[in-house]
Amino acid sequence: MAEDMLKFVTIDQQMPEKRTADDRKRDFREIYERFVPAGAKDQASRCSQCGVPYCHIHCPLGNNIPDWLRLTAEDRLQEAYEVASATNNMPEICGRICPQDRLCEGNCVIEADFDSVTIGSVERYITDNAWEQGWIKPIEPPVERDQSVGIIGAGPAGLAAAEELRKAGYQVHIYDRHDRAGGLLIYGIPGFKLEKDVVARRTGRLEQSGITFHLDFEVGRDATLSELRARHDALLVATGVYRARALKVPGVGLSNIVPALDYLIASNKVGLGDKVAAYDDGSLNAEGKNVVVIGGGDTAMDCVRTAVRQGAKSVKCLYRRDRDNMPGSAREVANAEEEGVEFVWLTGPEAFTGSDKVEAVRAYKMRLGAPDATGRSAPERVPNESFNVDCDLAILALGFEPEDLPSLFGAPELRVTRWGTVTVDQRSMMTSLPGVFAAGDIVRGASLVVWAIRDGRDAATAMKTYLREQAKAAAVAAE
Repeated sequence: MAEDMLKFVTIDQQMPEKRTADDRKRDFREIYERFVPAGAKDQASRCSQCGVPYCHIHCPLGNNIPDWLRLTAEDRLQEAYEVASATNNMPEICGRICPQDRLCEGNCVIEADFDSVTIGSVERYITDNAWEQGWIKPIEPPVERDQSVGIIGAGPAGLAAAEELRKAGYQVHIYDRHDRAGGLLIYGIPGFKLEKDVVARRTGRLEQSGITFHLDFEVGRDATLSELRARHDALLVATGVYRARALKVPGVGLSNIVPALDYLIASNKVGLGDKVAAYDDGSLNAEGKNVVVIGGGDTAMDCVRTAVRQGAKSVKCLYRRDRDNMPGSAREVANAEEEGVEFVWLTGPEAFTGSDKVEAVRAYKMRLGAPDATGRSAPERVPNESFNVDCDLAILALGFEPEDLPSLFGAPELRVTRWGTVTVDQRSMMTSLPGVFAAGDIVRGASLVVWAIRDGRDAATAMKTYLREQAKAAAVAAE
C-alpha cells in the first residue's frame, strides 16, 4: 500500500479539466470534464491514509473515503465502487453537488500544507466508470415479501429509502407531484452542476428493480394520507420543503419578483424540452435583463449562474454578510465570479421600486456585529447608507419552509412542529401516526442532498424493523 499512497508530497492537487468561463456560459453542461484514468489514480494516491480520517467523520453518510481512494490508486475500480456505494445510494450525484469544501475535502488532514485530496471528483469518476462498465445492475432481492411500502416524494431521501427497502424485498411505490422522479435533483439543481441524465439513470435503475412510480400524483388531491395508509403496510413522508420564505418589504408585490425555485424549475423544464409559458413570455427568463438575486446560499448561486446562461444583461447577488460568512459553497462563489456575477456584500433589500414591474432594488449597507446563536457575526444596518440597484428581474433565494402537510394531506392528526416540519420519534423515525415515518428536509428543515440520503437510509432501517415486527404479529395472530 505504501508505494501506492501518501503521494501528496510529490503530486500536486489537480481538479479535472475545467471549461473556460466564456465556454460554459453558453450552455448548461457540467463545467468539469471527467478525470482521465491516470489522473484519478494519481489524485487518489495523494491520500495520507491517516489514522483518524476527518473526511470520513465529516461526511454525513460516513463514507469510507480512504478505503475507496486506496482501491482507486491500486486500479481496483470495481471494488472501489462497491465500497463507495455501500454507504451511499448516489455517489456520482454527491460527487457532483456536495459542498466538499465544507465537508470531506475541507477537513482533509493534508489541506493546510498540501491542498486536500479531490475526493468529490474521484467519487464521481469511480461511479461514472461503474455505469459504463455495466457493474451497476437492477436490484434483485434475495426474497420477495408481501408487505408494501408507500413513499411520498421522489427526491433524494425518498429514493434512498426506496432502494434500501427494495433490496430487502419489499414492494415499493413512490408517489410524487411532478412528472419526473428526482425532486430537486431534477428540477431544482441546474444542469451545469448535475446533468439530468445522471439522475434519470438512477431513477431508471430503481424502476427496472421493480419499484413503481406514481407521478403527477398529489397526496390530498389524488388520495388522502389515510387512503394511502390503507393501501400500504407502512408509509414514508419524504416531501422535502418547497415553500419560499417570504420577504416583507415595500414593493414586494410588483411583477418580475419571483421565488428562486419557480425560476429554477422553469429553467430546468426548458432544458428538458418542456414548454413553459412563463419562460416564453419572459416572466421566468433572465435574457436581456438586469437580474438581482437576494440571498447567499447554494440556491442563490444556482440562480445567478442560471441567469448568466440565459443571457442576462447584468447579474448581481445581494447578501447581508461578507464572503467569509456566506453559507454557500466558496467554490460556487468563485465559479460565479468567473462567469461575470457581481457580489454586493453586506447589503440588504430595503424596498422594490417601479410602477408595475420592478425597476430597481433600494438597498442598504450593513456591518457585522456580535455573533448570533449560530456563531456567525450578526449583520446590522448602517444608518443613512441606502442606494439603488437597477433591476428588471428580482429572484428571492432566502431559503425554504415546509408546506402545511396536515392540511394538504387531509390529515390534521399528523403532528408538526411550530416551524411546520413533521415531528418524529428520533429513535424510530415514526410520526404521530402508527406506521407513518418521515425523513429528509421535511423533518430536519432545508439542508443538503447528502443529509437527505442519510435520512432516507436511516428511515429505511427503521421501517424494516417495524415491518418485521408487524409480520411476526400477523403470523402469531394467524396461528
